[in-house]
Amino acid sequence: MSDCHDCHVNSAIAPPPPVRSLARKTVALVGPPNSGKSTLFNVLTGLRQKVANFPGVTVEHRTGFLRLENGREVDLVDLPGVYSLDPRSEDERITRDALSGGIEGIRKPDAILLILDSTNLGRHLMLAAPVLGLGIPTMVILNMADDLHKRGGSVDTQQLASQLDAPVVLISAAKRQGIETIRNYLEGQFAVPRPVELPIFQDVPRCRQWSAKLGLRAKYRAPAPPVWTRRLDRVFLHPVAGPFVFLAVVILVFQTIFSGARPLMDGVESLVSHSGAWVANQLPDVWWRDLLTEGVWGGVGSVLVFLPQILLLFLFIGLLEDSGYLARAALIADRTMARVGLQGKSFIPLLSAYACAVPAIMATRTIENKRDRIATILIAPFMTCSARLPVYTLIIAAFLPDHPILGRFLGTQAAAMLGLYVLGFAAAVLTARLLKSSILKSDRTPFVLEMPPYRWPTWRFLGLRLLDRAYVFLRRAGTVILGVAIALWIMAHLPLKEGKAPPIEESVAGTLGRVVEPAIRPLGFNWKIGIGLLTSLAAREVIVGTLGTIYGIEGDAGNGEASKGLQRALQHDLTPAGGLALLVFFAFAMQCMSTIAVVRRETGGWKWPAVQFTYMTVMAYVSAFAAFHLF
Repeated sequence: MSDCHDCHVNSAIAPPPPVRSLARKTVALVGPPNSGKSTLFNVLTGLRQKVANFPGVTVEHRTGFLRLENGREVDLVDLPGVYSLDPRSEDERITRDALSGGIEGIRKPDAILLILDSTNLGRHLMLAAPVLGLGIPTMVILNMADDLHKRGGSVDTQQLASQLDAPVVLISAAKRQGIETIRNYLEGQFAVPRPVELPIFQDVPRCRQWSAKLGLRAKYRAPAPPVWTRRLDRVFLHPVAGPFVFLAVVILVFQTIFSGARPLMDGVESLVSHSGAWVANQLPDVWWRDLLTEGVWGGVGSVLVFLPQILLLFLFIGLLEDSGYLARAALIADRTMARVGLQGKSFIPLLSAYACAVPAIMATRTIENKRDRIATILIAPFMTCSARLPVYTLIIAAFLPDHPILGRFLGTQAAAMLGLYVLGFAAAVLTARLLKSSILKSDRTPFVLEMPPYRWPTWRFLGLRLLDRAYVFLRRAGTVILGVAIALWIMAHLPLKEGKAPPIEESVAGTLGRVVEPAIRPLGFNWKIGIGLLTSLAAREVIVGTLGTIYGIEGDAGNGEASKGLQRALQHDLTPAGGLALLVFFAFAMQCMSTIAVVRRETGGWKWPAVQFTYMTVMAYVSAFAAFHLF
């Protein structure tokens, strides 16, 4: 370490353990955002991974395992992306505590893989000194070597390794280049007990200054920005053209969701229908046959039909994110956020809320300003999450024929869906403006965002992401929706009269629906919709399964044709004005207990969840009332 004159470095010799430990070792993956850390994690672990929360907090981390050639299995922990170990945000505090062994239930790592973007070492190397200063064996991984070489950059890894006193490797995780070097390092690290010389950085602030200058000492040439990145940014970041491009992308996404997913949805619907009929024919005429055909196939099957649409939505989000475009969208949105008192950092959580409000609310922990963070938490459920997609699709298809507006580029159904997304966004913006001009008023903080270069998304990792989302959806369908469908079927067959089930309107379920019917009748809803509104408090998409079960029991679901049968049943029970009111109600109502629970944990009490639920419910009711009577 003779080149590091500004840092005080001591060497510590760790004595070898007397007996070789056969316990599984833990390796932490650390790195800044957009460094390719999660891509490397996926390459090393494949499908052998899971997502969990750190004990006591809602911050997520992914864990997986890697089997080495020597037979040892290593646990890999993908920590949140950070630029520093100074705890300014929840992510940085959790990462620092996890690396130091300060989190109960999480083992202190035996080794660290520090992933840095080789095209941006001037900034990313600032993380090296505090990580190396922990005294844990660390390999420095310079990712995106293909981008570095393509853009005319280079780095002397041997000289950098000698200056860091740590092994350095140049790789491309996306192209799976250099992965064996990482595996070899881990095999050597956990193979034979030996004294390990660990550099201990005692003066971390001064070492950061050294890290920032280290690129020049290591013969590092700063790569020029890619030509296509500069050309595309002239359009995508243009103050006038940029927003129009973003709008065109959004329109294309929604039109494709309707037209592209339709053949797949028809295939799933046919599979559900034929499998339900086959099961009914194979079973004896007993009471639980009706439970399977009406409760399970009628309830769960009617929701499974919409899986292709949801996966298509996540595919587009993944394409936009991995290509680098979403970072530009955040910069464009910063101008809009400023007008309502928020900042561009609020855009990323709000954007992820289109998938699910739960991880979106958790993502607000990167916002340092507490009032901005609470405001973002309160408006996140207004964004149209994927759970609303089955509800929207069902009602729009039932009451709105699909006619071209702009040829094949935009149809009436896609335009209606887009309008609902805009409606939710407008409600979020107006609510943010109200909060930031009153109880959550604060000074605006500057928005700094690192722009990644445009890249071609990797289909393998997009596929893994879609498999993960499909698993989450199917797990929800097999637990929450299945449980509600079974409970509803039982309530719809009680109380027994002379050993027979009563008419559904006289059952326990029908009685509950009729109790709430007077309150929802002004919205154009009947008691069946009332049952759906009650069950959808568990999760929004449960209303589709609930209606599938109810109409299946009544025999109005079209011989098991889940989607088309429900459309015909809704046309019988709702007017077009009532259908519009139901759409508006679901656009605003907070029908998700998981979201309420996460808001309580993130805000530290029931005050803000109570305010949020009451405000959104009142807004949903008043808006649905207006839609029904003014249509």
